Amino acid sequence: MKKLIVLGLVITVVLAAKAQDTIRNKKNGGYLFKTIANCDVNGVQDQSRTSTCWSFSSLSFFESELIRMKKGTHNLSEMFVVRNAYIGKAETYVRMNGFHNFGPGGSFLDLPWVIRRYGIVPEEVYKGLNYGTTKHNHAEMDAVLKGIVDAVKANPQGRLTTSWKSAFAGAIDAYLGVVPTTFNYQGKNYTPMSFSNSLGLNMDDYVSLTSFTHHPYYTQFAIEVPDNWAMMQSYNITLDELQNVAEQAISKGYTWAWGADVSEKGFSFKNGVAIVPIHDSLITQIGKDNKAFNDAGAARTGNAFDKPMTEKNINDSIRQAAFDNYETTDDHGMHAVALLADQNGNKYFKIKNSWGSGNDCGGYLYCSMNYFRYKTLNIFIHKNALPKELAKKLGITQT
Repeated sequence: MKKLIVLGLVITVVLAAKAQDTIRNKKNGGYLFKTIANCDVNGVQDQSRTSTCWSFSSLSFFESELIRMKKGTHNLSEMFVVRNAYIGKAETYVRMNGFHNFGPGGSFLDLPWVIRRYGIVPEEVYKGLNYGTTKHNHAEMDAVLKGIVDAVKANPQGRLTTSWKSAFAGAIDAYLGVVPTTFNYQGKNYTPMSFSNSLGLNMDDYVSLTSFTHHPYYTQFAIEVPDNWAMMQSYNITLDELQNVAEQAISKGYTWAWGADVSEKGFSFKNGVAIVPIHDSLITQIGKDNKAFNDAGAARTGNAFDKPMTEKNINDSIRQAAFDNYETTDDHGMHAVALLADQNGNKYFKIKNSWGSGNDCGGYLYCSMNYFRYKTLNIFIHKNALPKELAKKLGITQT
């Protein structure tokens, strides 16, 4: 009798442990995930009413890199990056006489552009909230800055003044704050550049990977999207290679920043999944919610969010057609931190978003491999995470 009681207790404990190991896409959701590989990451943040996902996701990625490199846990300033990237965008826009993109959006490759020129600072040193609110809201600032560069571009005096750059910088500093030339952090004095150097992040170690057929594979090109204002280049590889790199990287302890289109019906932050159901009729989009200046926050309902459904198989031609027809655009930047499998053995990436922790997954969602193949613009990753054969094919020297 005692043996039966003990056996019953053991079974109960095991079942309870297994239940705790199971991750759901939402409360009472039917997607049942098991973790295959998981990487360290800082807490979820909220970009609020801004189009600065590219800065939040890139810095979340670099913060995980610092943890991986055993450099400690640091919360880096997104608005420091936004401020300095805006300076570069303004100069380029005016130099191109307005025939270039100017706006709050950006790309992962803006981070190396900024860090090489300006360094970086901790969040506590530069919060970027200098306009009377406790949450980020750039609607007024973005409009004011656009007005300034358009006035300069119009060249009403027939010759640009020597003061327009300082006038632009003064406007953005009025909203985000003046960047300190020196600061104290964890008992040490730094400049933005010396702090950047102390972290040991080498911008030459990071690469952008993409996969499109309108450029040759194993070459570099600037992805033709408006937010790539600096025309930074990505390595072009096959779609299967891109997926393989993404999966293997996390299995080896490397996270990556994910640039993707999130306007699809199958991307639902509320329901905690990004999927490509085989029939679009399985999902209904209700209204519009311009969360972060796109409609990715709009309500989605349908059976496809209740349990795993059959998805479309995505190949190169389907992916390329979506890009060529403006169905895949540079909507959003996020951070991939784990690899999981659902109850049917299908793999997913765990994605850290920057819309706060308000959904049932605490600010995360789970991206199917088909959605990744369909809607990825690029991933930003440490070069050592690439398979050696692929790195050699691309001419990338690993360390």
